[in-house]
Amino acid sequence: MTRQPLLLVGLIISAALVLASLFAPVIAPNDPYRVDMRSALQSSSAGFPLGTDQLGRCVLSRLLYGARVSLGIAFLVTVITFLIGTAVGTLSGLFAGKLADKLLTALCEVILAFPGIILALVISGTLGPGVFNMMVAIALVSWAGFSRLVRSLVISVKDADYIKAARVSGTGGAKIVTRHILPNIAGAILTVLVTNLGSAILQIAGLSFLGLGAQPPAAEWGMMINDARIYISSAPTLILYPVAAVSFAVLGFHLIGDGLKDKSDSREV
Repeated sequence: MTRQPLLLVGLIISAALVLASLFAPVIAPNDPYRVDMRSALQSSSAGFPLGTDQLGRCVLSRLLYGARVSLGIAFLVTVITFLIGTAVGTLSGLFAGKLADKLLTALCEVILAFPGIILALVISGTLGPGVFNMMVAIALVSWAGFSRLVRSLVISVKDADYIKAARVSGTGGAKIVTRHILPNIAGAILTVLVTNLGSAILQIAGLSFLGLGAQPPAAEWGMMINDARIYISSAPTLILYPVAAVSFAVLGFHLIGDGLKDKSDSREV
């Protein structure tokens, strides 16, 4: 682990954020939804360590509960991306060059032809605001790139000697995929999945900032940024805290992804 400082730093940052979100009810000093206009826009104090927002709500408490929403949605979106992308990519890789592969590859290319955040914005705007619709929009945008990666990995190993030996021994196609192909590409898949977590958090914050994700009074980082933008001159820290939370979350997962990639590359050398 000490030979992978990026991985260690990423794990520390990500673990701290995940633990903070899990224990938010214990750590949060106040009710994140309690409105008290008399305490609006207060600076840091013993009762409110990071101050209060425009409605007098505790910023620290809302950041902690916002981590639950942002990280929870990101994990769910990543799981959906993994399931769809792995299924489609594996099928496409196994039938590389055939009609099924050509159709699936064409579908992926159509989706990847558009900027991800723009396409997610269009889908989310069409479906309407809300956490579920936002998850659907991000998953529909994200699976294509992941599927293309899985396809290339499957193609790279499906004709390996140990796969041929498994076929000769009478092992069925499904067992070959689950016992031989997927386990041998799991490392590369895990690296991309962790990096996708950071990207998903950024997309979630962006869509919520535009009002297409979590809705008031829910605590969510992107929505907190949107609420604080009009107070950027009078209370700049109000927007800095959620921006920092998003930045650290994205940084943490990307560092883990980079660390895993470096570790995998060092093993291959």
